[in-house]
Amino acid sequence: MYARILLAYDGSPEGRAALREGALLAKHCGAQVYLLSVVAENPGVRMAEGVHAGAVAQQYQTYRDVLDGGVARLRDLGMEAVAELIVGEPAQTIGAYATRIKADLVVVAHRKQTLFERWWSGSVGAFLSDHVTCSLLLARNTISDQAFEAVMGQKPHA
Repeated sequence: MYARILLAYDGSPEGRAALREGALLAKHCGAQVYLLSVVAENPGVRMAEGVHAGAVAQQYQTYRDVLDGGVARLRDLGMEAVAELIVGEPAQTIGAYATRIKADLVVVAHRKQTLFERWWSGSVGAFLSDHVTCSLLLARNTISDQAFEAVMGQKPHA
């Protein structure tokens, strides 16, 4: 069903839930996992760089650490992931990367936004639903550590 699953990962609680949900699907399908973190490039980040030189580099390193943690988590579960960190606008970057790797499924976290946040930054899910040619999963399913470990310890279905 799914051979290439892209997990968009930012290390947030919602992102960790999406990582889990995507990992469960990948294990079930025997899919190759691609893990992508996007360092947001927006006016706020550029303004921070103007006030505090090195802000972008610091944010990049923070996201590198988050991505490395996600890769380690997947490796602990017996999964190898192709990981990439890209600077750009998150929704557009995720969509372009999904196209590049020929993803069958993109998994992104769902995060509630206020009306102002949605107006200011838009919705990643809404953009992706209009711009990717594969399936899109807005992950909202939370699963306990124990239940997740139990499922991941099982053999994939044939």
